[in-house]
Amino acid sequence: MSLSAKRVAIIGGGPAGLMAAEKLSEAGAQVDVFDAMPSVGRKFLMAGRGGLNLTHSEPAEPFLARYGDRAPFVQPWLHKMGAAALREWAHALGIQTFVGSSGRVFPQEMKAAPLLRAWLARLRGRGVRFHMRHRWLGWRGGKPGVDALRFETPAGQTQHAADAVVLALGGGSWAKLGSDGAWVPDLQSHGVPVAALRPANCGFDVAWSDHFRSRFAGQPVKSVSMACGGLRRQGEFVVSETGIEGSLVYALSAPLRDRIDTDGSAVALLDLAPDWPHEKVMAAVTHPRGARSMSSHLQSRLGLTGVKAGLLRECASADDFKDPELLGQRIKALPLTLLRPRPIDEAISTAGGVAFDGLTAGLMLKAVPGVFCVGEMLDWEAPTGGYLLTACMASGVAGAAGVMEFLNPQS
Repeated sequence: MSLSAKRVAIIGGGPAGLMAAEKLSEAGAQVDVFDAMPSVGRKFLMAGRGGLNLTHSEPAEPFLARYGDRAPFVQPWLHKMGAAALREWAHALGIQTFVGSSGRVFPQEMKAAPLLRAWLARLRGRGVRFHMRHRWLGWRGGKPGVDALRFETPAGQTQHAADAVVLALGGGSWAKLGSDGAWVPDLQSHGVPVAALRPANCGFDVAWSDHFRSRFAGQPVKSVSMACGGLRRQGEFVVSETGIEGSLVYALSAPLRDRIDTDGSAVALLDLAPDWPHEKVMAAVTHPRGARSMSSHLQSRLGLTGVKAGLLRECASADDFKDPELLGQRIKALPLTLLRPRPIDEAISTAGGVAFDGLTAGLMLKAVPGVFCVGEMLDWEAPTGGYLLTACMASGVAGAAGVMEFLNPQS
């Protein structure tokens, strides 16, 4: 499909917007990318500081399940660019990837910058033009459309016209990197349904005792499992000054957050010995301990020391410690009460955004023909582990396909 002589404006230079730019420029469109920041991909680079997790190697069915009740909406995107296609795309940029022990996929160099540099070089080679420090202000005269885009720039306000527009404005987390959610009221004022932005992949507050906080804040809790409702995940998290954070917490952040919304708090059940069957733990705890203290007994029989032992003391009652059978049950299912998610700007990503019932199958706004939305500004969420980035980039491919159909319906 050729889009020769067609002009497309993409507002937002994150992974979703850049992927839409790639597909549309490949089809021959003149693509202009606008971003409020001094450079594109700033959140992408920040996410890659600890090793860019591009995607995940697990099979398609469990991969899709990571998107929860939004899986039916995300599935068509993944058909256009799933995990395998994303790895092939990176390889075509000269970035080799590998699968880590957890099944996560990383660039060989474990960095985001080389991939972004190669990507931008290819986009510029295809004629994509980048306009930095251009903050989108909405539409001229307040009338939404494709031919009256307004921007605030260091030189003052400017306007731009296009044949189609792709909004890739991100969610509401990490505002200093450009995702501030400022677009929400403007779209709502034009009849676009938007679900409230909420923190996702976030930490939670816990009412730690001063003693526990002073001893263990900043320490990792490794090889544990966490359960909420019918979901259980194994991994590790970190004790923070205010509560808990880390990959295991992020994997369950959606159900934990939703439980807090409905009940005012949430209880996460920790298994401090996930590799030990319940019977073996009970046998170890109830084994005669003689003159040893319970702490020494648990260390000797179960290897329960440090922050894990601290958590048990913090969350189990005095009566639990008097009854070995109750204590064994707590080791396998220790209730940790979470009070609230951390503020949205501390979250890795956000839930909420443009509702799918306000979009066509091609991700075009029903209320504003010719304007498409992609990426995290749509109402979906996913845990870290490559799922978030994969779907963001896949939505850019899907949105570009929608633009192509809109601009060249005969094809």
